Amino acid sequence: MIAASTSASDPNLAENSSANPNPLLTESTLPYQLPPFDKINNEHFQPAIEQGMAEQLKEIEKVAGENEKPTFENTIVAMERSGRLLQRANRTFANLNGCNTNPELQRIDKELSPKLSAHQDAIRLNSALFARIQSLYDGRDKLGLDPESKFLLERYYKDFVRAGAKLNDADKTRLKGINGEIATLQTQFEQNVLKEKNASSVIVDTREELDGLKESEIAAAAAAAKDENKDGKFAIRLQNTTSQPPLAMLKNRALRQRIMEASLTRNSRGGEFDNREVVSRIAKLRAERATLLGYANHAAYQLEDQTAGSVETVNKMLTDITPPAVANARKEIADMQAVIDEQKGGFQLASWDWDFYSEQVRKARYAFDESQLRPYFELEHVLIDGVLFAATKEYGITFKERKDLPVYLPDVHVFE
Repeated sequence: MIAASTSASDPNLAENSSANPNPLLTESTLPYQLPPFDKINNEHFQPAIEQGMAEQLKEIEKVAGENEKPTFENTIVAMERSGRLLQRANRTFANLNGCNTNPELQRIDKELSPKLSAHQDAIRLNSALFARIQSLYDGRDKLGLDPESKFLLERYYKDFVRAGAKLNDADKTRLKGINGEIATLQTQFEQNVLKEKNASSVIVDTREELDGLKESEIAAAAAAAKDENKDGKFAIRLQNTTSQPPLAMLKNRALRQRIMEASLTRNSRGGEFDNREVVSRIAKLRAERATLLGYANHAAYQLEDQTAGSVETVNKMLTDITPPAVANARKEIADMQAVIDEQKGGFQLASWDWDFYSEQVRKARYAFDESQLRPYFELEHVLIDGVLFAATKEYGITFKERKDLPVYLPDVHVFE
């Protein structure tokens, strides 16, 4: 990919350059407007997204400044139609940054996050625009709208209110500052998580320590170590989960402990990727924002329009489920400790032992070996022979692989 130059922040650069036209600035001609991944470079995203923000603000200002009285068509539908370029460019960027990121995409993300936050605030805190939405909302039962249109109007109204549209000017100014800082911190948090994960491989000196792993897994660990300039050693790379797959197979307890502790202490052991202060600041800002918007706390704000609806509902569910969950966990602990004692292990079960001895219990009690299932759960097998097959059988939906369409990685498959 081509790295972005400093001039790439000019929104008109890609549009005016015949040598390197920006494919994001025009709608894709591919089926279903699939992005032309074979033509998109890193340098295309920032100018397209910034131009998209500028275009949408012009479209929104036109809606807000409309002389005609508010109608569903000239207000809600007009807003729905706004921001096509921004949506197209930002969705493509978010997809690639999430699935196939690189340092340049991360730089762009860090720079654009507060700008996109400010862009949303410029729309949802626009008093003239909200006045039109409020007028339609207040008279919604007299507009003769079909259920879908009425729902859309109500959704816009609720979203604007939740975004702070009813605040006074001083509170709106503070809210913009909070949102911008949260956007920056959330991007920093996500990038720190990725960088810490990539820098937290557990290095193993000898092959013997990997007893329990398959030959293919040992070979992968050797290749990973070589990639990290540690030839002759083995690297266990952490996954973005608390529990790590090798813990269920490794017989070496000391290595299991190293892996678990490396996993649990990510982003909290000092250094440039430590997220503790970032998390603390985000929590404080979210609490301030919730108070500003009239909520008791951030959880109440988040849950208001979700299925649970309230903090009390969630707390009740957790309160109800905790006793049986704890009882079940204690039973599992007793079963695993019994296996340890039978094998004369001479230690009490610890967190790094859980996956390994849970597997031992399953094998002994149910003759069940999880590793024997893995060949059946290979991704393409599950997708094609499982998910797609079931969709065809149950709902009559058919799928055809389109190998003629561009993708951003060789192992990406496109189905029509």
